[in-house]
Amino acid sequence: MTTSALAAPATGVNTDVRRRPGQAQGGENRSGWLFATPFLVLYVAFLIGPVLIGLVISLFNTTTVTSGLGSWVGLSNYAAVLSNGDFWASMWHSVLFTLLTTPLLVLLPLLFAVFASRVVHNRWFFRLAFFAPYVVPSSAVCLIFAFMYTPQTGLVTNAFGWVGLTAPNFLGTTSGAWFAVVLLTLWWTFGFNFILYTAAIQDISEEVYEAASIDGAGPWQQIRSITIPLLRPTMSLVLILQVLASLKVFDQIYILLAGGPNYSTRPVIEYIYDTGFTSYRGGYAAAATMVYFVILVAVSAGWLLVRRSRTATAANA
Repeated sequence: MTTSALAAPATGVNTDVRRRPGQAQGGENRSGWLFATPFLVLYVAFLIGPVLIGLVISLFNTTTVTSGLGSWVGLSNYAAVLSNGDFWASMWHSVLFTLLTTPLLVLLPLLFAVFASRVVHNRWFFRLAFFAPYVVPSSAVCLIFAFMYTPQTGLVTNAFGWVGLTAPNFLGTTSGAWFAVVLLTLWWTFGFNFILYTAAIQDISEEVYEAASIDGAGPWQQIRSITIPLLRPTMSLVLILQVLASLKVFDQIYILLAGGPNYSTRPVIEYIYDTGFTSYRGGYAAAATMVYFVILVAVSAGWLLVRRSRTATAANA
């Protein structure tokens, strides 16, 4: 038998198993769309759909006590929202809450995540202890803190007396109310950012720390020169997530304070809720929602542009 005979393919066997690039890419695209279809259906049904419905309602004099859209008013609802002092006051309350909570919830979780990563034994306990409050429902958290803020008998109010200070009226004054809700939020949501930082720290190779240790770098030098610089992308992510979460505050202020005292802590989402479901002005509330939605999108887009600019600058450097 000759070599050519051995090399000859068997009759009827197709040896050309190669696929054209376009054919392979088309199959991958179809598979991707099939896998993404359930999410896209939910995304359209529960995000895009409500946004479009809210946009339509905002153009009518809709009320929440009668059926139908009501009479057409065009952009009158938007003009009323933009000229309403109560709307901008509630917007300022949301911004103030963001300014009070964001630095604490970006820096403190970072600090404790770095310290927890340095713990040698029972590291799991610290991670569990910091994250556990995050899974507690907001209603339960607010009930716990309401008892703690109770005058004369509350744990927090008594703690001021233990150090010789007079406890503020947490639920009856504006300054006390802001202190109360910021402390509650810090304890409740601390764990989410802590876990993000912890996951990012785990991605840092131990070889980097070993090399730094061989070069004589101590723990503080390693944290300052290795950990913190490598965590900057995560810090940027935590910052924008925290800003957006704080701007959307509702639960803890509504349950604990009901926007009081005298609406001095009412955030914009509670204002929209009160307008739509207490004053029954559905069209106006929808317009206020659209304005607030545009503000949130603008904040997100601004952060994205800044990050892209920094990335391009770093790449060209």
